Amino acid sequence: MNIPVITYGTSQDNLVSGLERLHGPVTVVRRCAELTELLAACQSGLARAAVVSDGTEGLTASLVARLDALGVSVVALTDEHGEAERLGAIGVVPAAAGIDPGDLAGAISDAVRGQGDRSGRRASVHNEFSGLDAEAPRNNPGLPAQDAAAEERVGKVIAVWGPAGAPGRTLLAVNLAAELAAAGSSVMLVDADSYGASAAAVLGLLDEAAGLAQACRLADQGVLTVDALRTMAADVHTKGGTLQLLSGITRADRWTELRPSALSTVLEVAAQTAQVVVIDVGFCLESDEELSFDTLAPRRNGATLRCLELADEVIAVGAADAIGVPRLVRGLAELETAVPNATVRVVMNKVRSSSAGRSPRRQLSEAWERFGPAHGIEAYLPADFEACDAALLSGQVLSECAPDSALRRAIAGLVCAPNHENRRSFGRSSRALTFLKR
Repeated sequence: MNIPVITYGTSQDNLVSGLERLHGPVTVVRRCAELTELLAACQSGLARAAVVSDGTEGLTASLVARLDALGVSVVALTDEHGEAERLGAIGVVPAAAGIDPGDLAGAISDAVRGQGDRSGRRASVHNEFSGLDAEAPRNNPGLPAQDAAAEERVGKVIAVWGPAGAPGRTLLAVNLAAELAAAGSSVMLVDADSYGASAAAVLGLLDEAAGLAQACRLADQGVLTVDALRTMAADVHTKGGTLQLLSGITRADRWTELRPSALSTVLEVAAQTAQVVVIDVGFCLESDEELSFDTLAPRRNGATLRCLELADEVIAVGAADAIGVPRLVRGLAELETAVPNATVRVVMNKVRSSSAGRSPRRQLSEAWERFGPAHGIEAYLPADFEACDAALLSGQVLSECAPDSALRRAIAGLVCAPNHENRRSFGRSSRALTFLKR
């Protein structure tokens, strides 16, 4: 098998001539002066492998992911041990800068053959750029050895999602995280809403740094560690306990900073940092870029879809009114199509008689059984606008400003309620985190 190869780097002349003298398993079909030129050539289907002789610092997880989705393996030449480790973490095959041409040809052949063994990762990467649904691998190959103890502690990932129309995603995510922290768990709250991140503002934090974007940049470079993630996360102290917050991007036009390939690594490291990772995700599940581009393109809603794919449980929250309920029904159908393997728990928010009629829980339950999807409603959160306004005004969670409110007790019930036949606990029973064992 003759493998077509593209090379990149200013010091590639000796490399190319050495490979050409082999008259063997690889053929150099193009020399590129820029990484963008290399990517364009690979998108045309010109090569099966790319060799980067210098300038390896320009290789990122996102770029390697795009090349891998195209079926192109990347081999990079470096004599720096730290750089070789970084390259290996993002999916590049490192080799010594002075490698013999024959050995380099063998490394290229091994890398191309190894793509079949990486089919799971490749499917996940393709999902980022073409909109295909696939489960991302739950690992972090770049985790340093000193973090081995943290790697053994894998936390539960819960994504809080809901359709358009402000059903209360952030309210539930923030207060659920606070209740879990108060119950004794180590919790990391991740604001991955690429349209309108607001968890920091809800918690009264003046944060424009976007910790999640910083973490994604390190993950893209293959250098994100548990310690680095802890540094980027802000400690939020409440009366009940302390949680960590990875704040989100406050401008929707910065969505490209949350690349799904990097976000996967961030969530994996977060799950090694905390017992529970609660993610506040955006509403939109559309992924129509394949209709607009002739080549692979990043997905506008890739961050939302990737979080939902990686979540152990998805809490779907909808507003209990004549508009919110149909939106949730349609949204659940879209969610099942976009993430067919998701474990979904339905929560109805803002339950009140003024919008649902007399005996609102009974009315909603009967309507849901008649018109709703197969998922049953697991919790009803009563409307308490006064408590919510007080919490937002003071930058506190409900357990601090309205500990006895019906809304706070209902959210705490998601964490502390015992298991029932038709209602699974999201948290601890008798001060034990039962859901972590499921």
